[in-house]
Amino acid sequence: MSNPVHSIPSPIVIATRESPLAMWQAEHVQARLRDLNPGTPVELLGMTTRGDQILDRALSAVGGKGLFIKELEVALLEGRAHLAVHSLKDVPMELAPEFRLAAVMEREDPRDCFVSPRFASLAELPAGSKVGTSSLRRELMLRVHYPQLTVLPVRGNVNTRLAKLDRGEFDALIMAAAGLKRLGFADRIRQILPTTEFLPAPGQGALGIEVTSGSAAAAQVVAPLEHADTRAITAAERAVSRGLGGSCQVPLAAHAQIEGRDMHLRAIVGNHKTGEHVAVERRGAVADGEAMALDAVAELKSRGALALLAG
Repeated sequence: MSNPVHSIPSPIVIATRESPLAMWQAEHVQARLRDLNPGTPVELLGMTTRGDQILDRALSAVGGKGLFIKELEVALLEGRAHLAVHSLKDVPMELAPEFRLAAVMEREDPRDCFVSPRFASLAELPAGSKVGTSSLRRELMLRVHYPQLTVLPVRGNVNTRLAKLDRGEFDALIMAAAGLKRLGFADRIRQILPTTEFLPAPGQGALGIEVTSGSAAAAQVVAPLEHADTRAITAAERAVSRGLGGSCQVPLAAHAQIEGRDMHLRAIVGNHKTGEHVAVERRGAVADGEAMALDAVAELKSRGALALLAG
């Protein structure tokens, strides 16, 4: 039995944050949808989220989930937009019943990178050098592998953080490689950090498209953008996070790769202040990714993960 065909909304309206990276992501989806639906207008609805407004302290100190998506979800519920484009790492591990991830797009580079105007690599930084990061996960990795460095918080969008670096507020930054590449700043990357040292965040480098649960037409519009392998690996990564509390504002890393017919999943949890951590890895069939994740979570908990996260 074939799936019913629903009429395409016209115009198709995409809700997005207004940061340069978020706009790039929304414009990327806009271009794809225009190609897929010639003659149908595709418009952007830009807005500012609570996460964008809080610039005076680390997001981990604010608490809560969905700091970068709540306002976009309101636009979906009110019918002002048909879909919302997110960095998948910003999407809560449990969505409210009114919403669903209708598509997960093919992943960009999920790795972190080293950015510095004066030094070519992390290993070159003198002891005491100031390294800026907006992530407790990256802070944990720095404590583990480079405890001689001084880790400082840095907020703001990509352009703002680079400007702070160029003003000399930091000696280096640790950032997501995907964001720099998407915004045309690949030349600022001095070193791509290996996942053996800097395991990525769940969903890093992937885009998720959210719709309301009842919107079959919107789901049908974005269905061609779905990338099955990216959905599978990010679902496993997100299952690790969900099993350990579900917030993206904790020092937790999870990264999966498809190797032949198998999935290789690695996860790390720790105390970002001390560098104490536990790590696990699993290999198995791609279809068993989420079950592997739950098994990995059970081992992490048995080895003290929850106490480490509690700080």
